[in-house]
Amino acid sequence: MPATMTKGRVPMEIKKLSISAKRQITIPQKFFTMLGFDTEAECTVRGNELVIRPARTNTGGEFAEQILADLIARGYNGNELLERFKKAQGQVRPAVEAMLADAEQAASSESGHISYEDVFGAEDEE
Repeated sequence: MPATMTKGRVPMEIKKLSISAKRQITIPQKFFTMLGFDTEAECTVRGNELVIRPARTNTGGEFAEQILADLIARGYNGNELLERFKKAQGQVRPAVEAMLADAEQAASSESGHISYEDVFGAEDEE
């Protein structure tokens, strides 16, 4: 039976897992279902914690139109446009994950206080 703890205001369920000789674990069915796992998981090291969560299928495609419009406005076309687009699209997810990590850290009061500029950066002055 999972133990329940509280981190800040967020209740956490904890269950001790066995690790096989091949370094494999089994995600408890309740956690698997509750978190919406399917066939893939993401594994991240955060400090001294190993975080396993459902793999995200969203790869930053929601920003594709804005990225493309910006690159075209800058005058890129052809293969150069394609290469710049791939590079820009690849930077979306790490940037969003960094913002979410900063927000999570601020929410758990690990960093004291954090400003809008700390999370989103200073607005460009034009």
